[in-house]
Amino acid sequence: MHVVALRHHQFGRHLDLLAAMFRLRRRVFKDRLDWTVSVSGEFEMDIYDALNPTYLLITTEDRDVVASVRLLPTTGPTMLADTFPSLLGSQPAPRSDQVLESSRFCVDTARAAESTGSGLNRTTFLLFAAMIEGMRAAQADAIVTVTDMRMERILRRAGWPLERISTPQRIGQTMALAGLLHNSDAALAAMYRQATVEGPVLREEPLPLAAA
Repeated sequence: MHVVALRHHQFGRHLDLLAAMFRLRRRVFKDRLDWTVSVSGEFEMDIYDALNPTYLLITTEDRDVVASVRLLPTTGPTMLADTFPSLLGSQPAPRSDQVLESSRFCVDTARAAESTGSGLNRTTFLLFAAMIEGMRAAQADAIVTVTDMRMERILRRAGWPLERISTPQRIGQTMALAGLLHNSDAALAAMYRQATVEGPVLREEPLPLAAA
């Protein structure tokens, strides 16, 4: 497995990774979870994918994507502020260079099935570690996210507890909530330990394209 950051200036060189990620998101969010999401053929994508996000991807040796998450600055449009503002309660949406927003966190549990002693998927810990490393690379102090109560429990078990912004609300079939994940040495060490790695996981350049 390889853990990479794919930034907007790299998209044109790695269209195969983008396509694999959008296919994974379709399988997870539409086909498996049946969320109300925008799909185009075999891809799931939305307006926030047009805002030059950074994608954190976990790929196989043959450049298939088995896990991904999207990071956006909170100084522009965000899913929390512009799509789910009700989850803020009476609080303002985070708007800061020191806060990123994460969304579309997904893991292909069929292709990345290795579990850990805690019972959670090892790839989940790798992606959590990549998020903390990605936050630090952006010189941010926190990540804000919209998630559900199941993921809130997973984060707590993993050692990276979510700080709720407001109380959960039902959105469709999901009990959703917004919260902050803080930059934490202890959390990063917990992710490394549970993913059975010794140090940084995130590479800044994806695997080279196969020769023609």
